[in-house]
This record gives sequence, structure tokens and C-alpha cells, in this order.
Amino acid sequence: MEDSIKECSQLKKSIDEGSCILQFGQKADQICNSALEKFSVEAPVPDDNRDNEVLYDKKVEDLERALDAPLHVLYLRQLSLLREKALKSFRTSLTTEGTEFEAMMQADEFFRREAEQSTRQNPDWNYSKEAQSLKASLNDVANKAKKLTELRLTSAKQNQQAMSYLQMQQQQLQAIQQQVQGASSPWNIGVAYRVPDSNINLSGTYQQGRGNIQISCVPDEAIPLLGPNGFVNGVTAGNLGVSFNINV
Repeated sequence: MEDSIKECSQLKKSIDEGSCILQFGQKADQICNSALEKFSVEAPVPDDNRDNEVLYDKKVEDLERALDAPLHVLYLRQLSLLREKALKSFRTSLTTEGTEFEAMMQADEFFRREAEQSTRQNPDWNYSKEAQSLKASLNDVANKAKKLTELRLTSAKQNQQAMSYLQMQQQQLQAIQQQVQGASSPWNIGVAYRVPDSNINLSGTYQQGRGNIQISCVPDEAIPLLGPNGFVNGVTAGNLGVSFNINV
């Protein structure tokens, strides 16, 4: 009995650390069978007395229940660990390639395979409730993931619609601005004139239907280099500069 208790303690330690035990059901059967075999060897063999046989059978049943109870607690905890591993695997599969149905089937298959290997040959050991609970959890996770995806798609669609609306409004404002400014004119003209022997500079532009005149006082930094008569003569009278372009 002491050896069986030590083995149970070792199994409990592993589960307490969050580790699933491989072939848990087989190990649990070995613990119980070894204890029963040892009891049958050490205990006196009952004679033909009916009362002694009943007493012997009762002690065997009590011994098995005493060992089965803590092992069954560990069994339920093992199922809980397997359930969490299946859910984690399912959540990971949802973010990778593959369909939701395939991921759900793989998670369910993993749980049932590992749970079957963790079950003793005892009718009281059954994982049907845990399997149903896992299925409900998988459906819940799938529904939440689907709603989150729909929310993201809706948000992206709304952002796209907002951007399209803003672009349309900007185009309309530009069209109105062009109409007000007379931007239908293809002419863009610029004129610049510096008053001789002064720092006064006059400039004018006509662009997108609007005219602009600017008067500035800017020293001609090239005078010391060019001399009083300038390095070159102006093309137009009065050194008037003219530029223009036509938008086609």
C-alpha cells in the first residue's frame, strides 16, 4: 500500500506542475493491480467459510476504492490539462492556414485520443462530459473569432467609405475653387521688373484665374560683380523680364 501511495504522489507532482502524464490510465491500472496482487499474496486465503469469503472480497473492494479515489481526482485534473491544450491548439490554428472545421476536428481528435489513453479500465472513469464541454468551448471560441473578424472587416469598410467620402468632398471643393477662380483659363503668366539703380523689385503673376502683384526691396547682390552697366544687356526695354506658360 505504501508503494502505491508513493507512486500516486509522483503522479500528483507531475500534474501539479502542469504536465500531462503519458498513458495515465495504464499507469493507474498498474498501481491498483500491483496493490491488489500484493494483498492477495500477503492476506490469508479464505476458507470455505462464506463469511470469510465475503469479508475478503470486501477488503479487496475497499483497497481498490482507496487507491481509485485519489487516482480518479488526478484523472479529472489530467482531462482538464488536455482540454486546455486542445483549446490552445485550436486558437493557434485559427490564426494560420486551414479551415475552422478542420482545426476543430483536430482539437477534438487530440483530446479524445489523449483522454482515452488516460482512462482506466473502470466504468466509473469516463470523459464524455469533458468532451462535450470541450466542444462547447471550441464553438464559443470560433464564434468569438468570427465576430472579431466581422468587426475588423466592418471597421475597415467604414474607414474605406470615410476615405472615399473625404476624397469626393476634396474633389468637389477643388472643382468649386477652380470655377470661382476661373481656373478654366490655360494661361499662367509671370512678370518681374527691377527699377534701375534701386533695390525695388516689382513682380506680378497670373495663375489659375488669379492675379498677384508683389513689391519688394531686395538688394541686387550681383552689382559689385557686374559693374554699373551690368554684364549683359536686357532682352526687353527697361530690363523687363517676362515668362508665361500654357496648360493644355
